[in-house]
Formats: sequence, structure tokens, C-alpha cells
Amino acid sequence: MAKLWGGRFSKNTNELVDAFNASIEFDKRLYHEDIRGSIAHAQMLGKCGIIPAEDVEKIVAGLETILADIEAGNFSFEVALEDIHMNIEARLTERIGVAGARLHTARSRNDQVALDMHMYMKREIVEIGELLLQFEKALLAVAKKHDRTLMPGYTHLQRAQPITFAHHLLAYFNMLQRDFRRLQGVWSGADMMPLGAGAIAGTTFPIDRFDVAEQLNFGYASVRVFVLKRSACQLNHAMLLSNTK
Repeated sequence: MAKLWGGRFSKNTNELVDAFNASIEFDKRLYHEDIRGSIAHAQMLGKCGIIPAEDVEKIVAGLETILADIEAGNFSFEVALEDIHMNIEARLTERIGVAGARLHTARSRNDQVALDMHMYMKREIVEIGELLLQFEKALLAVAKKHDRTLMPGYTHLQRAQPITFAHHLLAYFNMLQRDFRRLQGVWSGADMMPLGAGAIAGTTFPIDRFDVAEQLNFGYASVRVFVLKRSACQLNHAMLLSNTK
């Protein structure tokens, strides 16, 4: 099967190489973001007169049927196509023909991947934030019942000052509050819409990035540092958990 990067090769790559290069087992979770982003991009291309309206209709309808197939468990992800982007794009072109290939107009794989990551991070931040708030409410509820329950406080694995069990629980409450604030900071980075940046410095097509940002509920448009911030947050969580054992 032809690959985006395989133009110089006359033979198929070894199956082990395909498996090594493929990320589909990890990034298939991005299917919803990839399809939503592609629909918004196609609709913008149509509004700007870059591709015909009939192509936009075919692309949107084709992507919606692919979304339905994935959610119904009727979509087969192929390792040979490496990632979620190529799996969806190949199936779309297979179903609707040449119109499917026009979806990639004015878009590089770089900004497509970045868009999916920004959208996925925003969704995950909301879900994690809601869980943190529920956990905090539970801690407060238990703490209120134990504001007079005494226990030893520990430092360096040794007993120190006497405290209440409520104090102990509220220490975790404050840790979670700090994590929630960090998620808010990550959100501000993820809320920048990267689509339109192209491979490096934009595109010569007269696109409307603000239209896509509005369709996808982004605050504004630009770059990508938030993944590093979330990784740092996860590392802090791991260190916290290891210190409580």
C-alpha cells in the first residue's frame, strides 16, 4: 500500500517496519477530533471558494458515515496506514472518490495532527477537571465529619505534631486545587487553534482560520506547548502518589 513518505521506494516495506512506524493503536482515540476538524476545514474551504460546494457535501457526508461506523464498531483500522489521519482519509477517498483527496487542500499533516491534539486535550481537561471537582467535594464532605478526629501528623516518615483527620484530608484537597489550576493553564494553551499554520509558515490559499476556530469552539489561533505542561503535571502526580505509599 502506498505511503505518504514512500515515494522513493519501489518495494513494500517490511511488516516489522510498518508495525514500528504505526501509531494507530494509540491515536485511534483521536477519531472524533480528526473527523470534527476535517468537517470544519472542508466547510471553510467551501465558504472561501477553494473547493466546490458539491465536494464539501460529499466530504461531510462521507466523514459522518465513517464516524458512525467507528462508533458502531464497524470500522477496521489498518496498521499499514499507520495513523488515524491516514486511516480516515484513505477510507473517505475510497468511498467518495476524488472529492476526498481535496480535503487535504490548504492543510498539512503537521497542522492536522496539532489540531487533533489541541481538541483532544481540551476534551480531556474538561473530563479530568470534573473528576477533580467531584473528588474535592468528597474530601470536604468527609473532612467536615472529622474536624475533631485526632491523628498524628507525619514528616520524614516519623510522627510529628497532632492534627485532625480533617487537616490531613484538606492537605489533599489543596493539592487537587493546585492541579486544577494547572489544568486551567494547560487549557489556555490548548485553546489556540493551530490549523492553517501548514507545514511551517502557512499556506498560499485564501483560507479563513477564524471561521474554523469558531466552528470548533477555539478562543483564538496559534501554537503548541501544552502537551509538555500536561506531561509535567502527570509527573508531579506520580511523585505525589509514590510519596504517599
